[in-house]
Amino acid sequence: MSQDQPLSWQLNAQPAYIPVSHKGTVVGFCQPLYAKQIIESLNYIETLQQALELACYDLVAREGGSSDRVDERVQDYLSKVIRPPSGSALIGLMLKGRQRDLDLNDEEFAKFCDSYRLSRKELRNICSGEDIETPQLSPLARILGISLDDLINTWQGDEA
Repeated sequence: MSQDQPLSWQLNAQPAYIPVSHKGTVVGFCQPLYAKQIIESLNYIETLQQALELACYDLVAREGGSSDRVDERVQDYLSKVIRPPSGSALIGLMLKGRQRDLDLNDEEFAKFCDSYRLSRKELRNICSGEDIETPQLSPLARILGISLDDLINTWQGDEA
């Protein structure tokens, strides 16, 4: 028998995996070290979703609306917290983040942007989700402290 041939009997020393199930159906396998934390996180997400739906139900009931508006209200709130993948809305969020990073109030940040040739009106429009015009890209890149190419890729959705 040559030394290059594998032995007939071998031990797989890889860590054991345990099944992960959702509503009684096995959906995957995971190392025990991570399984508990993953399952707790997934269950907590479901709990938060239920709490959001209950809160929206209460709001709709207080407004005198019908229960079919609950899903609409849930979507309204989710759209406020989910980061847009691209476009003016994402650039607006990046500007708000930049303002927070620089620790500037609205007035100071408007002056800061104006010093880079982005007017208050343009800043307000971008932050409210209006379309960005091509001449605004260069000042926006400087304000955000990123390259023009990176800004364009982010704006067009080419970057994750």
